[in-house]
Amino acid sequence: MIRLEKRAEVSQLMSYASPLIAIVLMLIGGLLLFTVLGKSPLEGFKVFFIYPVRDLYGVSELLLKATPLMLCAIGLAVGFRANVWNIGAEGQLIAGAIAASAVALYFYESEGAHILILMVIAGAIGGMLWASIPAFLKTQFNTNEILVSLMLVYVAQLLVSWLVHGPMMDPDGFNFPQSRLFDDSALLPIILEDTRLNLAFGLGIGTLLVGYIFMYRSFYGFQMQVAGYASDAARYAGFSAKRMIWIGLLSGGGMAGLAGMSEVAGPMGQITVHVSNNYGFAAIIVAFVARLNPIGIFFASLLMALLYLGGEQAQQYLNLPASISNVFQGMLLMFLLGSDVFINYRIRWKRAV
Repeated sequence: MIRLEKRAEVSQLMSYASPLIAIVLMLIGGLLLFTVLGKSPLEGFKVFFIYPVRDLYGVSELLLKATPLMLCAIGLAVGFRANVWNIGAEGQLIAGAIAASAVALYFYESEGAHILILMVIAGAIGGMLWASIPAFLKTQFNTNEILVSLMLVYVAQLLVSWLVHGPMMDPDGFNFPQSRLFDDSALLPIILEDTRLNLAFGLGIGTLLVGYIFMYRSFYGFQMQVAGYASDAARYAGFSAKRMIWIGLLSGGGMAGLAGMSEVAGPMGQITVHVSNNYGFAAIIVAFVARLNPIGIFFASLLMALLYLGGEQAQQYLNLPASISNVFQGMLLMFLLGSDVFINYRIRWKRAV
């Protein structure tokens, strides 16, 4: 008989090494996948991981796609450290995009820096309001925040679909489900000439810094860390469990809302039914690969963004579906979870009687 026995002590070295192990196993799995699909493994590796960043424009696209991932992931990491499981960042991103777009359309054909400022505020508030629903239900009725936040994703998707087919539809858009193109005053400034990389990247770096200070240098961050490691000790110390839930969910919602704002005011320049590219779900993988560390989130976001770009390159050069990037994301998560199992448990063989 085979059983798993919990280790008395978890190796810190292996805990930090497991994401690297998962990445290596993902690469090996990818080479095998290309072989099974009848493609050259070497060519597949080059197309998927080298081609997307072979020039400055490619690097700028990598940073552009990494921005919403790092914004969502840092917000989720705050809650995850206290075992507050916000799985609905995708819906909160959409809610933030809707709120920011409402500001842009309200001030259509207006000028002034105040429009972008209001869009940033509206995006964060929109995401926080969407996250406040599972927070309220959890603290008042002890509902499962995983299920509530996840189900609200589909509500947000239906809401944005209704809006772009109705109140927010471009009257001159030939009935396409999209809003007007935003004015220049409602678009984030480009920070690298001849690319699409905009000021949202700087915002993402700033939120990582703020997240680091909050998690490692603030009393509330310490409370959330204690609540995650030992909930009984946190209650004994008088730390409010309800406060931890609200902070965790609102942090995730606010950052996801900013990610939504960065998309509609950045590369999209309008709101459509495809306002998100599943960044909210991918950010969950980013947070865990990074071990909930802001520095790790930066590098994990780059890796996840590379998987997105690699899927697009594989579609163009290898005639593979773009969804192959989801396969790589799934392999990364699977190998990470598998590594964590063996870090926390050892296999014991027991002779059947």
